[in-house]
Amino acid sequence: MRIGRRSVLAGAVVAAGAGLASAKPGRAALTAVDVHPSDYPTVEAVRWLGRELERETQGRLSIRLYPGGQLGAETDTVALARYRVIDFCRVTAAALNNAFPMTQALTLPFTFEDEAHMRRVVDGEIGAAIRAGFERRGLIGLCFYDGGARSMYTARRAIHTPRDMHGLKVRVPRSDIFMEMIDAMGANATPIPFGEVFTGLQTHLIDAAENNWSTFESTRQYEVARFWSETEHCHSPDALLFSKARYDLMSRADQDLLRAKAAESVMIMRVLWDAKQAAARRAVLADGVAANAVDRALFIEAAAPMRRRHAQDESLGALMRRIENQT
Repeated sequence: MRIGRRSVLAGAVVAAGAGLASAKPGRAALTAVDVHPSDYPTVEAVRWLGRELERETQGRLSIRLYPGGQLGAETDTVALARYRVIDFCRVTAAALNNAFPMTQALTLPFTFEDEAHMRRVVDGEIGAAIRAGFERRGLIGLCFYDGGARSMYTARRAIHTPRDMHGLKVRVPRSDIFMEMIDAMGANATPIPFGEVFTGLQTHLIDAAENNWSTFESTRQYEVARFWSETEHCHSPDALLFSKARYDLMSRADQDLLRAKAAESVMIMRVLWDAKQAAARRAVLADGVAANAVDRALFIEAAAPMRRRHAQDESLGALMRRIENQT
């Protein structure tokens, strides 16, 4: 996994700053990054986690947050965490698909019936098994946060069927699964960094993107993409990851505290998330964005060959079946 030069330099500055902040003997300011803005539910959940760690350790452990994509793209922050330049990163599962193949089961189209189904899966044995897999490549999977139902939005026209997507350039995360999914629906998958989506839509470098209501609103992409089509093709969760190199230096008591408080932060995030999703939807529609239902059966049909191909992989196919059975 390559790391952008900008992210390495920024990460070095952050690490140095954190070192100065924790110069008092026995104190550690852990660094956490997120591409979302400071008031986003995932950022607020990690902020809560930091307060809890500080309270439980009488200030010995704390978290210094860097939201808003200050350290670059999500794939960069994963690598920075692996090499202990930073401590925490919150990333969408799509950003993990290529390096951690088992996460592909979480991002394949129409894997989950709804958000409740996704939550049951990631909170249970399947989620625990996927989190354990991160340790083999230098990361600790602390928990999964909600990523919301992802739908299509465009600057060109409303989408009702896959035929309406033909010829559209649709932004996707840097994930082979997402690229294959958009191609299966008849559009042209265009992987560009998250922070460049607004400008891409504005300049027509891309015609469309896909994400949840909260991200659509918080990034103000609705100002340039005035058509929302409710495909709900994916309920890809987010992962909160921690540097294994840093984790291995912690006492067993601190490790247990970190894991316990991270698990508790999930419910904090979900309360904020549900409220944010509803408020974002209201705000976007009030601004005049046109939202429409789609013929979801046709989208499921378009994605079916792709799902069958991935199910042929022994490990991934078994995981897909376990998820389907956990309804």
